[in-house]
Amino acid sequence: MAQSHLSELDDVQEFIGFATNPAPLLVAQYERIAREEMQGLPFYHATMPIVAECVLFEGQWLGCVLTPWMLSLVVLPGPDQLWPVRSSSDRLALQLPCGNLTFMVGELPETGQLLSCSLMSPLDPHLGAEQGRALVSSTLKMLLSLPVQQGASGVDLGRRRLFGVRGR
Repeated sequence: MAQSHLSELDDVQEFIGFATNPAPLLVAQYERIAREEMQGLPFYHATMPIVAECVLFEGQWLGCVLTPWMLSLVVLPGPDQLWPVRSSSDRLALQLPCGNLTFMVGELPETGQLLSCSLMSPLDPHLGAEQGRALVSSTLKMLLSLPVQQGASGVDLGRRRLFGVRGR
């Protein structure tokens, strides 16, 4: 199992990226958190499974995590990546194909720091387990989908330049 860890280089701490998909590690950590810290809370959705899916995007692991208390996006360092250690709760704006999102720096015991963007917290109490699983996959696909502009004819190069998209 690949693990991200801190290394000290010239007094600068960095995280070493995950060589393999960190989704199973995320699930194991959130299962422990659910068991030890969250089960007694009034908004805990006891029938909701813990699900994580991650894909490589521009060298980083982009994922969606569902727990009995929240749905979040996460970003972790990918293979051969070094991330600087940031202050907990720092905010970073990231440009994804679907648009710009703001992520907060968080930390989990086994993975170390990660970026997280809450999409739903607490969960809708009427959301079923199968709907929750489908929501994880659909959300991840949506994040990597290009925005659609109805009625637009041709490419708006001004907008492409504004958001830093390069023509190929």
